[in-house]
Amino acid sequence: MNNASAHADVLILGGGLVGSTLAIALAQAGLSGIVVDPADPDVILSAGFDGRASAVASASHRLLDVIGVGERLRGQGCAIRHIRVSDGLAPGKLDFIPGEQDEPLGTMYENRLLRTTLFEAASAAGGVDLKMRTRATAIERDLDGVTATLSDGSIVTADLLVAAEGRNSPTRETSGIKVARWQYDHAAIIGAFHHERSHENIAFEIFYPSGPFALLPLPDDAVGHRSAIVWTVAKDHAPGMLKLGDRGFLAEAEKRMGGFLGSLSAPSPRASYPLGFHHTTRVTDTRLALVGDAGHGIHPIAGQGLNLGFRDVAALVEVLVEGRRLGLEAGDAQLLARYEQWRSVDTFAVSFATDTLTRLFGVPGKTASAVRRFGISAVDAITPLKDRFMAEARGESGQLPRLLMGMPA
Repeated sequence: MNNASAHADVLILGGGLVGSTLAIALAQAGLSGIVVDPADPDVILSAGFDGRASAVASASHRLLDVIGVGERLRGQGCAIRHIRVSDGLAPGKLDFIPGEQDEPLGTMYENRLLRTTLFEAASAAGGVDLKMRTRATAIERDLDGVTATLSDGSIVTADLLVAAEGRNSPTRETSGIKVARWQYDHAAIIGAFHHERSHENIAFEIFYPSGPFALLPLPDDAVGHRSAIVWTVAKDHAPGMLKLGDRGFLAEAEKRMGGFLGSLSAPSPRASYPLGFHHTTRVTDTRLALVGDAGHGIHPIAGQGLNLGFRDVAALVEVLVEGRRLGLEAGDAQLLARYEQWRSVDTFAVSFATDTLTRLFGVPGKTASAVRRFGISAVDAITPLKDRFMAEARGESGQLPRLLMGMPA
């Protein structure tokens, strides 16, 4: 191994939402981290960089609360207190409504707010060395540790390398980890608009054969009531949807909604991105762990993508903290084996469920629609089953890491 200018317990490649959260959580637990990301903060923190919004499940929010980020976000999101699912605008619906004393199902935050808050928290955290506008030009992993040469000429070492680089993770590709993947013949149109009537903290998931049409509640602003939209359309229709003027776009959206939120106005800039699925055969290798979209990418149908990444973070931090107590360094094979076992079942189960839902609700025809409506109404009448689904929405299923229960790792 080469002489190094800096050493950390963990070297994190990727400082996005999941990578930054991991660095902050590790630092709070007494583990040092170096975060390497090629992005320019002036670009990724600008108002127009990312117009998406994310649902942070209640369990994920406990993680953010424990590491001090939740307090920074307080009052800037919109609680999801009700989820309504329907097959188009036909009769029959499925309502998920927690009890008055229960936690909300999640909280909607605009991605630009999450990104800025996490960047500021990581920058201020002791034990986090945040290297932006920097990339790893060479990485060596072996049984003794990790050495990386960075684009600024420095050499850093770590006990563990974590790939948090997103769906197209180059570290995953060069590691030889196999990936099952496919593209859906769909694209998501994302943005936000104002509407006449209050959303009353309800998230609407309206399924059409062309794909789900999701309305997600956002906080009111000076103009009025707002919701984010994730509109799934056929891939070849996306360019035309983006070319529509504001009036035409809002008219098409009102048709899909049946006017239940009244007239629409003041849309934000819109963007689209292709939809696909990928799932790795494993999330570890020698001195390597994958987190977030580097290990799994799912359809946004249930809004669980970011939450799966937060669950990766909580599990990995707990494994590493317990290893430290036992005198094991962060990259120890025993610890990575436990992380692999812990996360593989959960990520596969969620990935399989979202893919199945996507295909089930995409079957065209009146008969298929009637069957779906019958199933929706049946589930709506079975309280224990609805409670199970609400637990999934909150991120409370399976063996929860301590951070997701609101306790330090």
